[in-house]
Amino acid sequence: MIKEVLKQLWKDKFARIALIVLGIIYLALFLADFIAPYTKDFSDRTMAYVPPSKIFTIDETGHISKPYTYNYIRDFNSQTLEIEYNLDRSKKHYVKFFAQGQPYKFLGLIPMKRHLITTDSDGRLFLLGTDINGRDVFSRILFGGRISMTIGFLALFVLFPIGLLYGGISGYFGGKVDMLMMRFAEAVMSIPSFYLLIILASILPSGMTSTQRFLLIVIILALIGWAGFARVVRGMVLSIKSQEYIQAAQSIGASKMRIIIKHILPQTTSFVIVAMTLSIPSYILSESGLSFLGLGIQQPDASWGNMLKEAQEFTNILYRPWLLTPGFLIFVSVLAFNLIGDTIRDVLDPQSKVR
Repeated sequence: MIKEVLKQLWKDKFARIALIVLGIIYLALFLADFIAPYTKDFSDRTMAYVPPSKIFTIDETGHISKPYTYNYIRDFNSQTLEIEYNLDRSKKHYVKFFAQGQPYKFLGLIPMKRHLITTDSDGRLFLLGTDINGRDVFSRILFGGRISMTIGFLALFVLFPIGLLYGGISGYFGGKVDMLMMRFAEAVMSIPSFYLLIILASILPSGMTSTQRFLLIVIILALIGWAGFARVVRGMVLSIKSQEYIQAAQSIGASKMRIIIKHILPQTTSFVIVAMTLSIPSYILSESGLSFLGLGIQQPDASWGNMLKEAQEFTNILYRPWLLTPGFLIFVSVLAFNLIGDTIRDVLDPQSKVR
């Protein structure tokens, strides 16, 4: 089944593009320490809101040159009363590839200094400009994406086993057990999920580390998402349990939990795959929304959501559009996951195209 799904995904033009885009994003996030010119802790407060570095390949004489850039000089414009950044053309800083730069630990384990792209020790290379604290936006996007793009998968690993088992037990036993379990699930579903997220996230202790807060957000996302999934699984189990092979298992004395886990739940695989793929975008948006509101990942650690906070000011959108880059990546990632999810649904449930 997996081979057929992958084959159909690759045949569909939009799904293929989505797979390639997500593949590039996740590869870049995995290699973030190597690709990023600066470490996640780098900050130069004298370089606040510096525009993206300009890379030149033609020198002053009009000849082709090795890629180079200029540092920015911070000046005060007495006429507009604004801080301006102008190129310091007194010294070139050549762009280097696979060169040594700031030390880091690859994946937190292997000490390294080599970066994909960097410049001289006294040069500054800000591919997407800097934020208010003089931190490289490009580097922070790579490190922040690790949180925004993995939180959905981790939440699913918590959510789906709970939803599968809960829905399986409810559908198989039926009667009062089914009624009580479904009423509880419906009560959870009736609570507006994002407002519940805000309430739960707001009561997290302020002294928590980023890792602790990240794990608790994963659990919170799972706690508010299992009910709807369990309800659909329950409906599928109601129809599956009347099949002959289930009755045969009952007749030979198989335990109820064995029947649920070994015989019934595996029949919901197609639905689970589709539901998981289509659920990831909502978790990316939920984490980004929480971090944007200041209830998720906290500064100085980066996530795409908290990086967007600076872009909520009109002046920043107008004069510093590079701060919107995390929002663009959120949009692209969510769209890609939805395209893949729709294609998988069409492959596993051809009737969905008709509907």
